[in-house]
Amino acid sequence: MLFQLKHLHPRYNILKSLKKFKKLCTDEPAIILGIESSCDDTGCGIVDSNGNILGEAINSQYLLHLKYGGIIPTIAQDMHRQHITEVCEKALRSANLKLRDIDAIATTVKPGLPLSLQIGEKFGKYIALLGKKPFIPIHHMQAHALTVRMMKKVDFPYLVLLISGGHCMLVVVHDVQKFVMLGSSINNAPGEILDKVARRLKLNNITDFKNMNGGQAIEAAAYKASNIDQFIFNDSMKSYRDCQFSFSGILSTCMQHIAEQEEKHNIAADKIIPDVYNLCASFQFAITKHLCHKTQRAIEFLDQINLIPEDKRTLVISGGVACNNFIAKALDIICSERNYKLVRTPPRLCTDNGVMIAWNGVEKWISGIDILRSESEIKNVKIEKKVPIGEDWTKKVQLLKLKCKEIKIKKKLFMDSTI
Repeated sequence: MLFQLKHLHPRYNILKSLKKFKKLCTDEPAIILGIESSCDDTGCGIVDSNGNILGEAINSQYLLHLKYGGIIPTIAQDMHRQHITEVCEKALRSANLKLRDIDAIATTVKPGLPLSLQIGEKFGKYIALLGKKPFIPIHHMQAHALTVRMMKKVDFPYLVLLISGGHCMLVVVHDVQKFVMLGSSINNAPGEILDKVARRLKLNNITDFKNMNGGQAIEAAAYKASNIDQFIFNDSMKSYRDCQFSFSGILSTCMQHIAEQEEKHNIAADKIIPDVYNLCASFQFAITKHLCHKTQRAIEFLDQINLIPEDKRTLVISGGVACNNFIAKALDIICSERNYKLVRTPPRLCTDNGVMIAWNGVEKWISGIDILRSESEIKNVKIEKKVPIGEDWTKKVQLLKLKCKEIKIKKKLFMDSTI
């Protein structure tokens, strides 16, 4: 079994010390195991300090929760409990490693669904204490912001747009432990409204989209549109000179369009409105335009205060919604206009996973941050449902009252016939 360490040979401690000494002398990379359970995915990743992914495994609950129309915390907790040992064992097998080969256990402890976080936190502490390994507590959103550095050279400081089903924020990443938030959503997150609209449009009743999540279905449907201008969406918060997001107006406008179309065409039961593809395209563009407008303001704010050197002007996008190619292309247009480089976290690492937690553990290990070794330190770590990603600069942005000349993205977006 994976965690049977209590009956080890008496020479184990001596051999363990010799192995650590050998690792120090040979500059052997540290190996970190990461555990993620903040929402509905049970993930485990194993990464070394050179950025190599040695092993990974994940159990997704998406299809299970799809039939309920949203995540049920008690069901999510039960599924985490059922699969976490299996997922970690699978990751270790894929890496051809044992627990004794791991140097530290990194685990998501904030923010997230408390019932889900508890499972990963308790399991991470258990194997850390059982294997006498250091425990590294991880902030889920900070991990998303740093994951890109495992795959590409991105120097501090840089701007990151985190967009997912639970979050939407613009953050400056100064280093592994210093984050500054320029703005966030004051209501819904973009991934949340994409899911809600996809369910309301009954896109899972269309064969092509049956097993897609809401965001994937909206994007795929939008590519089939013939007229993106058929449905009108007002610009959200355009007159506000800040980096705060609001998606509730876009959501309500879309729901109103759906209701009007259903009434006009006498749509009932599982039937789909005739212009569903056009509505998906208009809706997606409204979200994209809002994201671009606020990101442009963040870039111009940073330029105004000279926070990021010219040779490091980089926008990173990460989180589940960063998988959307249409949104990524629009943000690339904004970056090109403002002399920024756009770097997208690889799509498979944009969604929740254990690899990003392991990598955050690596960054902390290298920096000597949050490495808990004693039993009392490890046991005292608590989960947190809500916690800021870092220092809040939203008011600083507002006080500057920057005027931004809007960058027109529509024409450039649709010059590519594949969009």
